[in-house]
Amino acid sequence: MSIALTIKDLHATVEGRKILKGVNLKVNQGEIHALMGPNGSGKSTLAYVIMGHPKYKVTSGDILLNGESILGLPSNERAKRGLFLAFQYPVSISGVTIFNFLRASLNAIKGEGKPIPIIQFRKMLRDAFKSLGMDEEFSARYLNEGFSGGEKKRAEIVQLTLLKPKIAILDETDSGLDIDALKIVSDGVNRLYGPDMGILLITHYQRILKYIKPQFVHVMIDGKIVASGREELAEELEKYGYSKMMEGSRLENTQIQ
Repeated sequence: MSIALTIKDLHATVEGRKILKGVNLKVNQGEIHALMGPNGSGKSTLAYVIMGHPKYKVTSGDILLNGESILGLPSNERAKRGLFLAFQYPVSISGVTIFNFLRASLNAIKGEGKPIPIIQFRKMLRDAFKSLGMDEEFSARYLNEGFSGGEKKRAEIVQLTLLKPKIAILDETDSGLDIDALKIVSDGVNRLYGPDMGILLITHYQRILKYIKPQFVHVMIDGKIVASGREELAEELEKYGYSKMMEGSRLENTQIQ
């Protein structure tokens, strides 16, 4: 049975400020949804709320995974059920190598109480690096310490490759990438995408959508999804911009056909 992430009339605050003001969205396995919007519209907040970041408080609404509410679950339990978040700004962890971090992540989510043998994990990691054109020696570096923007994002795609979540949320994966890194990261996502993985791709710009093709595009303004459509909606946004389209009411009645 296909698993869906369903967000129902979600309202949320951070430090007492209302950010999400009634978000409705459904992402099924096997689908790619792009969520676009200007700075401050609530896109990253939505990602953090879905994953259960303790700083964000849900005041009403619900988040369902496979029909069951996950609001009461901590972040690690949400991850075990198949959710994954690639951060816009991945944090650095000095003293923790990529190898140890990724093995610990995989054991926590997929290990079922029994650690994955190092030899088996090393082969899995080698294959993941190879798919992204990365040197295996990269695994000995401390997580994100001294990394370029492209290296940070590729390290997150390696994690995505190993964990194989049911629903992956990619928060501005294109942020800070030059064109070569963007192509490499996009190719990695495209190789992973299939009937067993749904993707919510959060972005400001259309440029990544030239490489990762969404079936659905949503526009978030001021904490709400104000329009949903197909790929052509992203092209309109690129042409007219958010403010002009809103002024002209181009988004007012746009719905998926």
